[in-house]
Amino acid sequence: MDFSKLTAYIDGLEAQYGVPAADCIIMKDHELVYRHMAGHSDHENKVPLVGNEYYYLFTATKVITMTAAMQLIEQGKLALEDEVSKYLPEYGSMRVIDREFEFNVFPPQTPTKDEPAHPAQNKIRIIDLMAMMGGLTYDINSEAITDAIEKSGGKANTRELVRAMAEMPLICEPGTRWVYSLAHDVMGAVIEVASGEKFSDYLNAHIFAPLGADGIRFTDDSIKAAAMYNFNFASGAMDPVPQHNHYKLTENYESGGAGLMSTVEAYITVIDALANYGVGKNGARILSEDSVKRFMQGVTTGEALNDFKSGGKGAYSYGLGVRVKDCMESGRTPIGEFGWDGAAGAYCIIDPINRVSLFYVQHILGFPTVYSEIHPEIRDLAYEGLGI
Repeated sequence: MDFSKLTAYIDGLEAQYGVPAADCIIMKDHELVYRHMAGHSDHENKVPLVGNEYYYLFTATKVITMTAAMQLIEQGKLALEDEVSKYLPEYGSMRVIDREFEFNVFPPQTPTKDEPAHPAQNKIRIIDLMAMMGGLTYDINSEAITDAIEKSGGKANTRELVRAMAEMPLICEPGTRWVYSLAHDVMGAVIEVASGEKFSDYLNAHIFAPLGADGIRFTDDSIKAAAMYNFNFASGAMDPVPQHNHYKLTENYESGGAGLMSTVEAYITVIDALANYGVGKNGARILSEDSVKRFMQGVTTGEALNDFKSGGKGAYSYGLGVRVKDCMESGRTPIGEFGWDGAAGAYCIIDPINRVSLFYVQHILGFPTVYSEIHPEIRDLAYEGLGI
């Protein structure tokens, strides 16, 4: 193995793009084969990275939430075809807006609580939530959410806020279109009901503790994370911003879509298990081989698949809460590789074919270049270094 090109690329990210800090780790067959970090955990004060920094995972949280959901499916406590209302009754009578929603328009014109809408013909199923086909939006500032937060004095819990989300009309019939949304936050509440455990307690007891993945938790403001930045489109600068996860809607809310923070080593401990068909380095099994194989298959078709691919992930389709490599038109990873990324630049690759896992982090919000250029380059240089 020769990762010299990957190392040179990571070392050059600050000069090329202004990335203040980056950390990348690769495991194969449960063994650490690469770890390299560059930059500073506090760029202004020139505090170098040491490797145990916490990063906000944002939407890379979804991989963990989907793992929990698949565990409950294995246990017979959930089923993909179950209606969500079996667990969350308020989702039994949803409405769809009368107007035709404009997909692929940014920013999206999300519904208001009382705009004209009609009863949905389709029920939202568990598979619709997992595959982002529930017709929900990602509006964390909707009237229903803000009202519930205000009424609770900022203390509403996961179940209470997910109940409020059901008050908002859908933008399309469930099961028909792919729309990136709060669906995995709703799954967090489903997991609580189906398991009978608080969401964080479930993750700790059934995923993190069995694998020995210390250093991954829901956002805790008392824990200092690596410095975070926002990309300034006007100046091209990386402006420092306060450490904050805006998906932590209240002190008691646990976001299944974006709520976790983690060290690099803790996160790769989890995805290493997935890359080895559900078995961690310590021998603990968190998923069956069949469940991991379900992650390796796309479930979106037709218009929903076109919706997903229009976002720029041309070699991928969307599966049970993860992107899935479905062709070899670009990138060195094999068909069946899966994973996701995060709003501040986190990126994970889970490749059971080669038993490879990769996790990369930086801490920059609003920086689209990381998805279009940096992540693909890291992926391909990593696989070149692996000799695959």
